[in-house]
This record gives sequence, C-alpha cells and structure tokens, in this order.
Amino acid sequence: MVVMTLMLAAAWRFNPRIAGLGAWTLSYFFGLLVCVNLLLRAVAPELLLVLLAQLSAYLMAWLNWVGTRAYVGAAPVPRRYGVLGAVLLLATAAWFTVVQPEQTTRFTLMSLVVGTLFLLCARTIAQGRLQDHPARYLYALASGGHGLFLLLRPWLFRVGNHGLFDAQHAIAVSHLVVVESIVAIVLMAFGIVMLANEQVTLELRRIADRDPLTGVFNRRAFLALLDKGSHYAERMAFPLSVLLIDLDHFKKINDSWGHQLGDRALRHFVTVAQACLRDGDVIGRLGGEEFAIFLPNARLAQAEAIASRLRGALEMQPLRHGEAAIALTASIGVAQRQPQEAPHALLHRADEAMYLAKHKGRNRIELAASSPLPADGTATPALP
Repeated sequence: MVVMTLMLAAAWRFNPRIAGLGAWTLSYFFGLLVCVNLLLRAVAPELLLVLLAQLSAYLMAWLNWVGTRAYVGAAPVPRRYGVLGAVLLLATAAWFTVVQPEQTTRFTLMSLVVGTLFLLCARTIAQGRLQDHPARYLYALASGGHGLFLLLRPWLFRVGNHGLFDAQHAIAVSHLVVVESIVAIVLMAFGIVMLANEQVTLELRRIADRDPLTGVFNRRAFLALLDKGSHYAERMAFPLSVLLIDLDHFKKINDSWGHQLGDRALRHFVTVAQACLRDGDVIGRLGGEEFAIFLPNARLAQAEAIASRLRGALEMQPLRHGEAAIALTASIGVAQRQPQEAPHALLHRADEAMYLAKHKGRNRIELAASSPLPADGTATPALP
C-alpha cells in the first residue's frame, strides 16, 4: 500500500494538472490508514479502531469516486454529501460498537456503502467506448470487481447453513478478502497511473497537432484530417467543401502596429471564425495569415453561405486596441470536393479561387471552378 501511495504521489507531483489525480492520491493515503489501523489493534481502544477503520475505508472509496468524476469531466459531487455520509457512517459505527454492540451489522453497513462507491467509480469511468481506452477498462474492471466483492462480502462471512461458508471456513474467507483487496488495490493503482499516462499522451498529441499561437490545428494535422475526411466522403458519397482564407493587408498591420498586435489579430480571426462554424467543421492555420477550413457534409452553396457569414462577421467585428478599431477583412476561396479528387487538388482549386478574390479587390468570396485537377495534381492540357 505504501508503494502504491508513493507511486500515485509521484505521478501527481509531476502531473498536477491531470484532473482527478490529486483525489486519487489522497484516497490511497486513507487506504494506508486502513493498514495502519490493523497494526494498532493491540494497543488502541476498540471504538477508536472502529471509527478509524470505517472513516478511512469510506474516504478511500469516496475520493476514488471524486477523482473518477473529475477525470471524465463530470460535475463534482457537493462536498457536503461526502461529509454527511462520513458523519452518518461514524454515528452508526459508534452506535453498533458502544450502545448496541453488533459487529455483523456494522461490518455489513460499511461493506454496502464502500462497495456501492466503488461500483459508482466503475460506472463513471466506463462511460464511452472502453475498447478505445485500455486504461479505463482496467480501472473499471478493478473498481467494479472490488465493489461487487464488497457487496458480497457480508454474505460470505455469514455462519450457518444459509451461507456459502460455515464457521470452520472463516480463516479461508479472511484470506480471500485480504488477497482480493491487495489485487484490487494494485490493479486500481496501475489503472490510475495508466489513465494519467493517457492524459499526458493526449496533451502531447494536442501540442503536436495545434498551432501554438491560435490553438487551431497546424498545417500537418489539418492536412491529415482533410485526408481522412476526403476518404470518408469518397466512401460514403458525402459532399465535402473547403474554404481557403487569407487575411487582407496583414503585413500592413504588423508594420503599423507591431507583431504583438498582429498575433492578436490572428487570434481574433480564429475566435470570429469558430463562432461562424458548425459542429464538426475543422479549421487549421496553414502558415502566416493563411487559414483553411473543411466542411464535412457541405455542398458548395452551403459552404458559400458559411464563408459569407464568416466574412461579414469579421468585417463587422474589428480588432479593438485601446480606442482604435483595426479593421480586418479576408479573401476566401470556396471549393467542393469532386468524386475521386485528391485533397491536394481540392486545396489547389480553393487556393486559386482565393487568389482570384484578392485579384478582384479583396474582402470577397470566389467559388472554385468545378473541374478538378487530376489526382496527380498536374494540369490537363487543352484539347486542340
């Protein structure tokens, strides 16, 4: 237990931003107190031992659930519920220790409460596709199995013909409980470490895929997503359109106001653009002041409408700098993917339309020619 607690504490120390990891680490600290309680049996009063054991086991399970909910982004459970549960459990334990001594009832209540909390951990982490998240699968299996065992544990300890074990098997049952607890605690700890590692991997992937200035996809990630989207559109016979966008006179903004304001202008454009897009639309920064957006399941007319909404919104929302309002406009090329058209050919048509918009005076939208380039990207020679 000490090793598991130190392992989680180290993971939390180096990854403090991972949601839920702090609560999980604290839960194992209280699990450690359960073990300490066993060492104090010979010297401490019975009531103190009972209350310490009940509170530690409850807090370990409760904090596991709190950590699990935080990890998946679920709404936090109000702390007053946790405090109320602890108070009720301690009051019940004290009653069945001092006023009406009944070890079986006390043991059963604790097993039911703690077991239910671990089952809630499994249910919470299991939301979504477990096969895509092996770490979640391990944690769900360990916490769910442990919770189920805790619910069955009072029945296993029943003595008599109605129980699975009679009195002479009590030692064997005790050994089973100890082994199950050790296995579950180790598996849950490794599951938590794997979950933390999964979050670190996702964060590194996000950093690798995102433009650090604007937060949208960088060129490499955008082209990879466009390639996947194009293959899916081809296979499912769905339309797909692309917007290629260049901010007008951006160099003048940098020269007149400085690069810091130029960076703000890029972020301002992204904010305006994202407000104009649908769920599922993908925006990326190709470089400098050039952006691209691909619109799944959008024909040319719908793509043109989105481009028009974006262009108008940008024109109506200048960048504020003190009392100054810095106008931003964009030239946009729109192209719809044609059957069997390669992604780079689609982008090339949108790029040509965008440069046509610039040539015609900027702050406008141009539609790409409907004839795509061949898949190899070379121009088709004119017929004689």
